[in-house]
Amino acid sequence: MKKIGILGSTGSIGTQTLAIVRNNEDLQVAALAAGSNVAKLEEQIREFSPAVAALWEEKAADELRIRVADTNTKVLCGMEGLLEIAVMEEIEVFVTAVVGMIGIKPTIAAIEAGKTIALANKETLVTAGHLIMPLAAQRKVPIFPVDSEHSAIFQSMHGENKERISKILLTASGGPFRGRSSADLKGVTVEDALNHPNWAMGRKITVDSATLVNKGLEVIEAKWLFGVEPEKIQVVVHPQSIIHSMVEYVDGGIMAQLGMPDMKLPIQYALFYPDRRPMEGKKVDFYTLSSLTFEKPDTETFKGLAMAYKAIELGGSMPTVYNAANERAVALFLDRRLRFLEIYDLIEGAMEQHKTVCNPSVEEILEAEAETYEYINAYGNAHRRD
Repeated sequence: MKKIGILGSTGSIGTQTLAIVRNNEDLQVAALAAGSNVAKLEEQIREFSPAVAALWEEKAADELRIRVADTNTKVLCGMEGLLEIAVMEEIEVFVTAVVGMIGIKPTIAAIEAGKTIALANKETLVTAGHLIMPLAAQRKVPIFPVDSEHSAIFQSMHGENKERISKILLTASGGPFRGRSSADLKGVTVEDALNHPNWAMGRKITVDSATLVNKGLEVIEAKWLFGVEPEKIQVVVHPQSIIHSMVEYVDGGIMAQLGMPDMKLPIQYALFYPDRRPMEGKKVDFYTLSSLTFEKPDTETFKGLAMAYKAIELGGSMPTVYNAANERAVALFLDRRLRFLEIYDLIEGAMEQHKTVCNPSVEEILEAEAETYEYINAYGNAHRRD
């Protein structure tokens, strides 16, 4: 029986992870953690009977304690709760699927406790990759990527000499606005941005896909996961989302991982690596698949990708600013207090006003995040659309 803990259990990745648990009797949930969704976490507690559950917000945790008082689940809250879960002795695999930088400290704690990491929290490596990867190597802790693209890259490296990699080809669907100009994007709505053509994801990551910021975050994450310099990471727009990413080697050979756009495949692969378990669902049918097409990304219109490469180039705390500015800008957009194209303006402004800290500690990373939040909040308050 393999016991797992899930950080972000009520979100898209968390709920799909639990769907995999339902279909595999040798998986057991030892702990669940979420933000503030009391009702959803209560449902999960009653179905999976974890020893421990945690909510980020104290008020929500108090309500959950009352609602599950008839169970044997211990309810925790805040960062202390997440850190307690991260080091639980019985947990073998720690699934980090929470959105945001609150995933950094629990991931570090889990690595120090020797847990296998199934990583779906981009912010952890984007902002603290220089701390996380050396620590994982020191503790001999495997980090299995859950992102479909990074899982594809990981699978495409099996049995290969990593020193012989020519480049990583990171695929992107192009999002709902692929092919549009900046003029076309001036009046797009929240509903337009959330209408992704291929993937069913959370609201924030769906907007990130529309701006190509999500792909920028993935470029930074790939640099740390696979030890490849940014100039060897090439983004390729592939609208069908069948090829999830590729690796080109020095002899010109390219390895690729293909499949339907379904996040359960990379999640299950991370949970059972190196085994491959049967999984129900639609499979790729090459007889009916009409074509696979590829395009160069439009980085002039969708500036989020170019900004990511700039953040990598500047290094240090700048990727934190890039990530934090986007996080708050997207929240303002979803709250209808910001236009779609202004997301780029806020990221650019935050990066320009930041003085980069080289090799930042966790505390310095969080300080850079707080500074960026202050900048974005001031902008938001000055440009309210009540």
